[in-house]
Amino acid sequence: MFRLHLGNSPRYCDGVSRRDFLQIGAAGMASVGLPGLLRAKDASAQSLGTRKNTSVILLWLDGGPGHMDMYDMKPDAPVEYRGIWKPIRSRVRGFDVTELYPLQAKITDKFSMVRSLYHNTGDHFAGAHRMLTTKDMGVSGANNGIKFPGIGSIVQREIGPRQPGMPGYAAVPYAMSVGLRPGYFGSHMVGAANNPFESNGDPNAAKFEVQNLNLAAGLKLDHLSDRRSLVKHFDAARRDLEDRPDARTMDRFTDEAYRFVTGGVARKAFDLNAEDPRNRDRYGRHSWGQSTLLARRLVEAGSTFVTAHFGGWDHHWDLKKGYENYLPIIDKLVWGLFTDLEERGMLETTLVVLCGEFGRTPRMNDGGNGGAAGSMGTPGRDHWGNSMFCLMGGGGVKGGQVVGSTDRLGEAPKTRPVTPSNIHATIYDVLGIDPKLSLFDPTGRPVQILDDPTPIHELL
Repeated sequence: MFRLHLGNSPRYCDGVSRRDFLQIGAAGMASVGLPGLLRAKDASAQSLGTRKNTSVILLWLDGGPGHMDMYDMKPDAPVEYRGIWKPIRSRVRGFDVTELYPLQAKITDKFSMVRSLYHNTGDHFAGAHRMLTTKDMGVSGANNGIKFPGIGSIVQREIGPRQPGMPGYAAVPYAMSVGLRPGYFGSHMVGAANNPFESNGDPNAAKFEVQNLNLAAGLKLDHLSDRRSLVKHFDAARRDLEDRPDARTMDRFTDEAYRFVTGGVARKAFDLNAEDPRNRDRYGRHSWGQSTLLARRLVEAGSTFVTAHFGGWDHHWDLKKGYENYLPIIDKLVWGLFTDLEERGMLETTLVVLCGEFGRTPRMNDGGNGGAAGSMGTPGRDHWGNSMFCLMGGGGVKGGQVVGSTDRLGEAPKTRPVTPSNIHATIYDVLGIDPKLSLFDPTGRPVQILDDPTPIHELL
């Protein structure tokens, strides 16, 4: 067995590292890897009868962003609830946002807000597992292993890339949930080949490059081509003997795997230095802004599901300092992304999702974290999964909508409660994946990917 080394990375939950992403054997290129995956997703798409050219960018706020300090302000609530900042009117009547989001206020007609999302757990691991897989399955801080594939891995399995030569599922700069990598972004029982392709590094760095696209030391493209020619010779001879009807299909998927590594499509997409400097400025010259821009470049080049990781949202205290640093960054990159997508004619085919694993307590604490009031800085908010938000826009999703509401203190949904399953069902609808799809667990038992396959109809 000849292996093509794409670079090192930590081992995943199934014990397979990224170096096993592509394998070449006498039976054909990547007999355990990308071509097999591509054949499976092609058969699935044909059986569903749905073909779309849509993609998803998931902006993941790891740690738990506060709904009442961003998109569900409660200015008439008691002071300990309503928080530090005031709401401002946006382009859409009734769709107020925090005063720290002046740029987003100008484009609320481009995206919609789910204000009544909930899953009722304040455990980081349980919340992230429910948001990224929709499943409970007993996951908690004491039992934090992934129990079901993340949504990106299912998308990779069912669709793969929209264009040959690109990873179907990518993570910038890495896939991580609550310190676990790839955590609940991982593939679990659908195989390591469906884990996200991670860019690694800092996209804002002057010499940023993706090491995972490099060939193994001592391996050159002409050597790989020679080996590939030999493999194709043996495969052709074997097919002639067996008269296999799927020969052309296998060749097509083998070629896709080969082009991903040897072609220039992915390298070009990951090259941020080719981007107009003025557009880079529009997203913000920092890791989060450039990660978002890179996600757009990957989708434009043919990736189907790309996630960008923004960590550090667990503000139990000193919320004022934290949010006055983070929220302007998020404001600019969200505005930059939607504006850029629209200018490029990509907004109708690209769904943007912004969320985290849960919200924060509507009632602020005293800033002491168990000590004297204010000893840890300004008040903060603790874990809260009974009410939270999810921003969704593009990809055919209606903009300017506010779905559901919370009660006067922001503690629980008041109207139109929405679960993570409904969020996923909406994403699947945008992508053309059957939300009633079932997977087989390790025991061979079929398990539906969604307990509730109902999308958010107001957005579609």
